[in-house]
Amino acid sequence: MRHSDRIQRLFVKIFSLRTATRLGAMVVAAGLLGTAGCSSSSTTSAGPSPTAGAASHTFTVRQIAFGTIIKHSFQPNGTGAATSGRLSQPDDIVALDGKLYVGFQNGVGSQGEAAPSGNLDSTLVEFTTSGSVVKQWDMTGKIDGMGADPATKRVFASVNEDSKSSLYVVSNGTATHYTYTQSPLPHQGGTDAISVFNGKILISASAPGTSGKAPANAPAVYVVTLIPGAMTATVAPFFAVNATATAVNGPDASKTVTLALTDPDSNMVVPSSSSKFAGDFMLNSQGDLQLIFSAANGQNLQVLKLSNPVDDTAIATSANGTLYTTDSGANSVDAITGPFKPGTAYTAVAPCNANSAPSVCPAPPTYGPNYFGAINLATGAVSKVTEVGPVAPKGMIFVP
Repeated sequence: MRHSDRIQRLFVKIFSLRTATRLGAMVVAAGLLGTAGCSSSSTTSAGPSPTAGAASHTFTVRQIAFGTIIKHSFQPNGTGAATSGRLSQPDDIVALDGKLYVGFQNGVGSQGEAAPSGNLDSTLVEFTTSGSVVKQWDMTGKIDGMGADPATKRVFASVNEDSKSSLYVVSNGTATHYTYTQSPLPHQGGTDAISVFNGKILISASAPGTSGKAPANAPAVYVVTLIPGAMTATVAPFFAVNATATAVNGPDASKTVTLALTDPDSNMVVPSSSSKFAGDFMLNSQGDLQLIFSAANGQNLQVLKLSNPVDDTAIATSANGTLYTTDSGANSVDAITGPFKPGTAYTAVAPCNANSAPSVCPAPPTYGPNYFGAINLATGAVSKVTEVGPVAPKGMIFVP
C-alpha cells in the first residue's frame, strides 16, 4: 500500500492491457450472476517456499468478485447531481465473523484528491466468502489500510495514507467517521494498516514528512484511542522510526541497531502458531525492505531485513484454509486454496514499492508487477512461490 498514486495508476494501465481480454469474458459471466457471487478458477504449481521445510504444492485460484459489476453513487467533486460509477482498485482486505471486507479506492488520491471522474469516495464492501455482496459503505478519501477486531466485532478503515487522514469504524452495520484531534499528525504524514493487539488499536504512521518536516523520533506506529461521543480519535506513539532494535539477520545479526524507517506500511499480529515471532506485532516498512517485530508494549523490537519489498503478508495457520487476495489491476478479489504448509509466510511481493524503484514503474525486468511469494522469517529471503496467471496480489488475508 505504497503512497505513490502515480506508480499505482501506471501499474493499472499497464496491467489492464495484459488482462483486458480475459476479464471481458469473465465480466460477461459475472454480470449474469449479479451480486450472487462469481468465480473463475485455475490450478498452478507452486515453486518451493523459502520457509524452512516448506514443500511444493498445487494451488487453485478462483476470482470470486469483480469491482466491475459493483456500482456506487457519488456527487462529482462533492457538488451537484449524483452520478454512478463502478468500483475499482481493490486494496486492503480483512475477515471478520465469516465475512470479507474489501476497500475499493476508486481512483481517489493519497491525500483524498478527486478521481478523474470527480469521485471523492472509496467504497468498503462486505462480501461472503464466495464473493456475494452483503453491504457496502462509501467513505470520503482513499481507503488504504484496514483492520478487524473479533472481540468487539468492529472493522476499521483508514483513509488517505499520505496526509489529511481520518478513520472509519464499522459496527453493527453502521460506519462512523472519526477525525484525529491532532492535525496534521505528529509524523507529518498519513495512516495505513490497522491491527488490534491486546485491545490496542495500532495504526501505521505512513508517509512521514509529507505535510512538513517529520521529527527525528516521529512515530512509526500509533496507538489510537476512540472518543465515541465526539467522534474523534487521539494518537500516541507505539514505537518510533528511530527506535533501537535487535537485528535478526545480515552483518549486524544479534546486534542492537538504530532504525531509520521511511515507509511504515502494512502490519499484522503474527499468529501464535508461527515458528518465528509468534504473538508479536509486525510492521512492514515497505520501501526500506524491513519487517519490525514488537512485543505488546512496543518494546523489545527486532528487525528482519528482506531481500525484496513486500506488501501484505499472511501466515498460513492450517493446511486447508483459504488465502484471499485483492488484485488491483484485474479489479478482482481472489481465493487461493492449498493445501498450504502451516507456518508459511505468504506475501505480495511488490518490486515497484522499493525506495530504489523508478518513477515510471513497472520497469521490467528488475521492477516488474506484484507477484505471489513467501518470506523465510529466519533469513529474510523473499522468493516467488507461484505465478497465478496475471494475478498480482496486494491485500492478503488467510482464513483457516
